[in-house]
Amino acid sequence: MAKTDFIELLRAKFVSHLETRSKFTEPQNLYEPISYILNLGGKRLRPVLTLLTTELFQGDSDQSMDAALAIEMFHNFSLVHDDIMDDAPLRRGKTTVHEKWDLNTGILSGDAMLILAYQLFENYPPELFKKLTSLFSKTSLQVCEGQQYDIDFETRDDVSLEEYLKMIEYKTAVLVAAAMQMGAMIAGASEQDTIAVYEFGRNLGIAFQLQDDYLDAFGDPKTFGKQIGGDIMENKKTYLYLKSMETGNQEQIESLLHLYSIKPKDSSSKIEAVKTIFEESGAVEATKDAIEMFTQAAFGHLEKLKLSDANKKILRQFGEGLMQRTV
Repeated sequence: MAKTDFIELLRAKFVSHLETRSKFTEPQNLYEPISYILNLGGKRLRPVLTLLTTELFQGDSDQSMDAALAIEMFHNFSLVHDDIMDDAPLRRGKTTVHEKWDLNTGILSGDAMLILAYQLFENYPPELFKKLTSLFSKTSLQVCEGQQYDIDFETRDDVSLEEYLKMIEYKTAVLVAAAMQMGAMIAGASEQDTIAVYEFGRNLGIAFQLQDDYLDAFGDPKTFGKQIGGDIMENKKTYLYLKSMETGNQEQIESLLHLYSIKPKDSSSKIEAVKTIFEESGAVEATKDAIEMFTQAAFGHLEKLKLSDANKKILRQFGEGLMQRTV
């Protein structure tokens, strides 16, 4: 079976499991929003990685289905609360939970999702339960810390590249890493292998987010799925912005500071002006270099895994596919 067919099979298996396990009862106003957000679609990247890692370490992905669902449950819980904080009207092209119901329902349903995620780990034997929940607690807290860093950065003008990388590591990469480590744990992989697969996922997650920064400014509007220049319009201090501030000349820095202090009605001229500075300051090339560096670091950890060459190749192809995306 081809790698893509196998991954699609795991994705279909997971979606079927999610649909079965997301049928809740009363009170309707607590559980309906949970079913709604869980069934909005999305790539299901994290839970598929849990199932895939279990299979690659000679385990049975059926055994990691509840851990995969816990990861997806937590991810969607964080989206519900993020949307409240951002006052976002849409998620995956559909009305956000707090807009469709109300603010209190969004908060309470999100809280319930976090509890439901923990409950799913209760289906594992005591020793494994302890390992999984310990990793889950650490990761969940890091995601919250990453979100707080992101909020703090909005009002700070002295954010460093190191701080930004830590923020995206916590907000995005650690959940990808934990999803893979859980899969390996459930398959009974050695501690050395579970750590190496975590590092593979963490580095790949950072590269993925840096590429998202790049595509937001320079992606193809036909395939990206979001409005190009969204981060620029919102004055977000992405890797591109911070690198421009670090390597740009005085004129470029002053222009960038001015452009990021305004919100014009016609944003197209602002977006183009900022993109020009990103290119001329060397930030675009530096961002591409950083994406490549973290991708190669991920592949370095992949080589340490005690897996067959065929199974290593599946993970490598998965990583390469993720990094060659245009969406």
